[in-house]
Amino acid sequence: MLDLTFDVDVASPPDGVPWIPARRFYTMADDGLAQPWEGLVWMNPPFSNGTPWIHRFIEHGNGIALLPFARSKWLSVMWESSATILNLPSDLKFTKPNLEVMGMNYGALLWAMGEQAQTALTKLGKIR
Repeated sequence: MLDLTFDVDVASPPDGVPWIPARRFYTMADDGLAQPWEGLVWMNPPFSNGTPWIHRFIEHGNGIALLPFARSKWLSVMWESSATILNLPSDLKFTKPNLEVMGMNYGALLWAMGEQAQTALTKLGKIR
């Protein structure tokens, strides 16, 4: 869909996931926040503690982040950044690493920074 290969998935489940095309991945054991972020990143951080991930993503400035639509301080920080935003459909389903499919009870957004990532989001729908 996005037609991108990411250089690194910075918050991956163990062994990565086949539907995120990334050359490398950092798991919780690797501590993606402590690792170097290079090139185009994919970021689906722990939703329970997104703030440090958001700041690092903005600082890096090149990639796509999947984040919940939540009332939080980091939402304002991202909103004020130069990120392109795509609201995902309310009936979106996720596949967990164990291949279990689940729905979401909250909204989710894709945030893109950097020309390549921002252009890719325009292929998926209306952006801000």
